[in-house]
This record gives sequence, C-alpha cells and structure tokens, in this order.
Amino acid sequence: MAFIHDDFLLSNETARRLYRRFAAEQPIFDYHCHLPPREIAENRRFHNLAEAWLEGDHYKWRAMRANGVDERYVTGDAEPFEKFMAWARTVPHTLRNPLYHWTHLELARYFGIDCLLDESTGPDVWRRANELLATPELSAQGILRKFRVKALCTTDDPADDLAHHKTIAASGLETRVFPAFRPDKSLNVHLPAAFNPWTDRLAAAANMEIRRFPDFLDALRRRLEYFHGMGCRLSDHGLNHCYGELCSEQAAAEIFAKARFGQAATLDEQIRFASCVMLFLGRLYAEHGWTMQLHLGARRSNNTRMLKQIGPDTGFDSLGDWRQADALGNFLDRLDQEQALPKTILYNVNPVDNYAFATMIGNFQDGKTPGKMQFGSGWWFLDQKEGMELQMNALSNVGLLSRFVGMLTDSRSFMSYPRHEYFRRVLCNMLGRDIEKGEIPDRDDLVGPMIENICYGNASRHLALGV
Repeated sequence: MAFIHDDFLLSNETARRLYRRFAAEQPIFDYHCHLPPREIAENRRFHNLAEAWLEGDHYKWRAMRANGVDERYVTGDAEPFEKFMAWARTVPHTLRNPLYHWTHLELARYFGIDCLLDESTGPDVWRRANELLATPELSAQGILRKFRVKALCTTDDPADDLAHHKTIAASGLETRVFPAFRPDKSLNVHLPAAFNPWTDRLAAAANMEIRRFPDFLDALRRRLEYFHGMGCRLSDHGLNHCYGELCSEQAAAEIFAKARFGQAATLDEQIRFASCVMLFLGRLYAEHGWTMQLHLGARRSNNTRMLKQIGPDTGFDSLGDWRQADALGNFLDRLDQEQALPKTILYNVNPVDNYAFATMIGNFQDGKTPGKMQFGSGWWFLDQKEGMELQMNALSNVGLLSRFVGMLTDSRSFMSYPRHEYFRRVLCNMLGRDIEKGEIPDRDDLVGPMIENICYGNASRHLALGV
C-alpha cells in the first residue's frame, strides 16, 4: 500500500465516513496566505521542482540545515537539481516531522507520485514532476483551479499600489483574489532608518504629504479606503504581543515627530505609540466591516549573522514567550467600550497560550454575530497534527468549535494546498474518535454540517467577501 492512501490519518471507520461524505469535496477558502500577487497575475510557470517546491519554503530550509546541508544548497547558488537532491536526502530524516506528511501528500496530489522520496528515488521524482510542471495544469493559476480554491487573500503593504490585483481581477480567473491590509511597518518608530522611508512611500501612495501625526493617520485611512475599494475586507498584523497601553494622540504625535527626525523611540515609547495606532486602525476596521487578524507570539530573526547574510523570513524564527493576556485583553476591551471592536481572529504560536486565547474570545462575543471573535487555526510551528488538535481541543472545551473558521495555508508556496486536506483529515479523525467513544452522537445530520462549515462555510460567511 502507498504511504498516502485513501485512509491516511483516518484511524477509524467513522472518521473515514465523515471525511469522504462531508470534508473531501469542500472547496478551499484560503483567507490568509503569502502568495505573491505578481505570480498569480502573470500565471507563473515553474521550470523545475526545486523552483516550485523549495523556493521560499523556510520549513524545508530549517530541516535541511538541521540535517547538515550547507547553505549553498538551501538558499545559495547551487544548481536546482543539486538543491532538490539535498532535500531528497533530508526527507528520510524528517520522520515524525509534519514535513514528511506534507512532502508525500504534495507528491501524490500534484504529480500522482506515490513512492517515498529519498536519494535513490529523487532523480525519477525530479524527471516526472518536471514533466508535469511544464503543463498548464500546474501553472500558478492552474494550481488554484486544480485544488478548487474559490478565494484567497494575499498579504499586502498599505503602500502597495495593488496593480497585480487589478490585473488578476480583470483576467477572468475563477479564483477570487483579494488583498489583505498588513500595516505592521506603521508601528516601527523604534527603527527610524526603516520607518521614515516607509512613511515616505505611504505618503506617495496616499498622494499627500506626511508632516505630522494626524497626516500619518489620515494616510493610513486613505490607503485603507483604497484597499476597501479593491475588495479588501481583512487586515493582518504580525506582532510579538498585542499593544494595550493608554496613549493620547498628543503623546503619540510627540513620539512620531522624534522618529521623523531620526530619533529612535524607547521601548516604552514604541509600545505606547503602537497602542495608539492599533486602536485607530481597529476603529477603522469596525467602521468598514472588516475582520482584524492578529498573529501573536513569534520571536523573529533570532540569528543576527544569518539575518545579515540572507535577510528575514528565511527560517530563523521561533516561538516567543511574551505574556499575552493582559495587553490583548486591554486592547480588545478598549475597542469594545467604544462599540468599535471589529470581527477578530486571534492566532497563537505558543501552545502555552492556547487557553488564554480560547477564553479571551469569549469575553467579547456580541450576541449578534455568530463567531464574531475567533481563535484561529494552529499557526506556524503549530500548523501540524498535534498543534491543530491542541487548538481545536482548547476551542471545543471553552468555546464553539462549530463556529470555527477553519484552515488556511499561511504559505508563500503554491505547493501548500494539500495542507487543507491534511487539516480536514485531522478534524474528521478527532470527531470520528469522539463518536466511536460515545462522547458525541453518531448523527450525520448533526456532525456533517459542522464539518462542512469548518472546512468552508464559516469562513465564507464570517469574511463576507461574496464567495
């Protein structure tokens, strides 16, 4: 039997029935990813498997480094086949890492290849996969069709002109592609060498001058309204922790002015400035009916030497251990007191905080919008079987799993869509196990719609993007 078979990850008969009847055929709503809009607009064709599979994939890069692979074969100038073979030699060492599952799911679902990847099978896998990558079915847009991706949301800077989104919208592509507003750089007054050039780009994009803090806020508002006109209905924030300190606009203006003159904000000043800006943005999201996404807890760019050598987002990030609950509760409460709390999805990267996040959302449900506040799917290092189960168990025990908006790829790779299948199998296996233990009723009319909603329907309704 092939390793990836029909019953993969489905350990009981009920799980197998639930998966096939209610989960397998659901379309995909990938409401948070890092796919480059340019590559969708240009319908990128991949020249080889290394380009499609290894480019930008810091999960694989970390495994290769741990396996003693020289950086030349990871992010360096080695030939594509050499890089691929370095990965093929690494794969047998990834047993019990989710990469082993993902690798073989991807080989099976994209290329119909069911052998185990290693050094001996690598050359044949390379040849067979490259033949199929040359076909239109595995172009960027072809992949979206193949996996029935009804909609996806990219991650876009407020200063971006969204030109590629315009091209996609005019192309007739069946998959709806929306921008998502990612204003993280607006908080970086402690890094004036980066903050000031970005603020100048924001001013140019908003077609205005930014001299004072009110101008800065107005520019953010203008860009948000531009994104809204392009169909955007989500923001996204990648933060170490939430910002929940009191800070008047006058105090924030003073911090802003110093940063514009090149004086780095202190840690306390940066926290207070960020708190002020985040409250301003939260009010705008509520005003426009958006969903606010908060990705919290990652400690980024730990390796200074490699940061200088190859830059950020290259596989040198880890879990952080910041205290999350106090600032997060303060931030959400201040918006709620103003009747300005938008729909919100909280993503946690440290499993220690699962119950803090799962209980926090219950404090701010409004009794009107089902699932207004969401504890998002297992993120980053928790984007695997155990992490998914931990997140769903916490949500189930203190909230409503039935209202959960489900899975997303959070990926820079077009090769990541089988992760939705992986999640759906994990979900159905959990529920099937519960049914067979007598902990929930064996009623398809009860459990089936719940599965369908978690796989697709809840996200479609929650995000209100018309798909």
